Amino acid sequence: MSAYPNAAETAVTDTDTAAAPSLCAPLPVLGRDVTVPLVTGGEVTYAALDYAASAPALQRVWDDVAAYAPYYGSVHRGAGYLSQLSTDLFENSRTQVHEFLGCREGDQVVFTRSTTDSLGLLAAALPAGCQVFVFETEHHASLLPWRESRVTYLNAPRTPGDAVRTLERALADRDPYGPALVCVTGASNVTGELWPVRELAAAAHAHGARIVLDAAQLAPHHPVSVEELDVDWVAFSGHKLYAPFGSGVLAGRADWLREAEPYLAGGGASRTVARRSDGGVDVEWHTTAARHEAGSPNVIGVYAIASACKALTEAGFDTLVAREQHLIAKVREGLAEVPEVRVLSLFGDDAPRVGVLSFVVDGWNSSHFAAALSAEYGIGVRDGLFCAHPLVRTLLGSDPQDVGECGAPEAEPGERSLNAIRVSFGAGTPDEHVERFVRAVKELVRDGAQWKYRTEDGRCVPDRG
Repeated sequence: MSAYPNAAETAVTDTDTAAAPSLCAPLPVLGRDVTVPLVTGGEVTYAALDYAASAPALQRVWDDVAAYAPYYGSVHRGAGYLSQLSTDLFENSRTQVHEFLGCREGDQVVFTRSTTDSLGLLAAALPAGCQVFVFETEHHASLLPWRESRVTYLNAPRTPGDAVRTLERALADRDPYGPALVCVTGASNVTGELWPVRELAAAAHAHGARIVLDAAQLAPHHPVSVEELDVDWVAFSGHKLYAPFGSGVLAGRADWLREAEPYLAGGGASRTVARRSDGGVDVEWHTTAARHEAGSPNVIGVYAIASACKALTEAGFDTLVAREQHLIAKVREGLAEVPEVRVLSLFGDDAPRVGVLSFVVDGWNSSHFAAALSAEYGIGVRDGLFCAHPLVRTLLGSDPQDVGECGAPEAEPGERSLNAIRVSFGAGTPDEHVERFVRAVKELVRDGAQWKYRTEDGRCVPDRG
């Protein structure tokens, strides 16, 4: 079972490539021609392989934003032409995102700052007594917001079916039987593996619970339909969806959001405000998405998200997924040729995944390895625990209590460390970038680093004497 049962069928191997000329070219993104210096001398075109953290903005999105920028104005509360134009653009962006996510009639689209902000908003809107169920495998954005509620952390499953059964048992055993929420990722930010979202949603609803989907890593790679997956809410970030600026989305059922206190109290969230005779203030809050969008919103960031949604839809996810699977095959086949490399996985090598893979290299500190990829090859990856500490510790077979920090090495270069290396890519990644990455991994494992490195301010950096 998987979030998208046919995902594996989209895989394209090198053998298939000759018979599959329909593979699309990379979508144009900002920074594709940027060159960076190498510590060994010279420059090289930067290979951005850290899409899981922040994907480069699509050129089309940037162009749309640049075209709008001279017409920027504050929304909802201005009578001038630019304000009216900006208001229309802001609300049309809401409609665009609603369509992109396949929302149901009556679902609300609330604009936030990020996935983290979206899930924090939902956590603040939980009804009294709500119990929350979340797997330990989640990113911290979806693992931590519920700590003020009654939360049950579920152990990491080892198969999609195990995930469903684990959730069913936990929901069936809850006491008292009242409102409940399940939070689950669509695609892991550590392994890239697709989770059985539709099946988990069915299990949640069968036991009277609701479910929120963290689609931060799924939405940039696969179509996401709230209605087809039958989830109650979906959250994602614009900066992972090829859009610049700090905006995010929480979309889904309106009732809990409508009944909750506003996430922020201020202008825009209030319909009317009046002084009482006793000197206090009476407030009537909006019941629409504006209830949780107080203050002057990030109009440009919202428009960027809508533009990215439109660009991905028009490019066609079938084509984008096929090309990404082609890149995944290149990376996996290349890493499989290096015995010292171990790719991390919950569900096994054959599990469908997006363009996110994490691995460790025998005899290497992961931060040292990532630093060498950058300094000697111009390749940007990520090292650490990827803000998913319990999951990475489980995958590395360490004790859950072991110390480790996001992005920080815990050992000197050459020593084993409690962290991993993550390579991630997407719609803007050319073949040359993943081919350079595979070649670099092989050379580093075979020949070692060409430069000396040291730890400075929690990072492994080239030692320049």
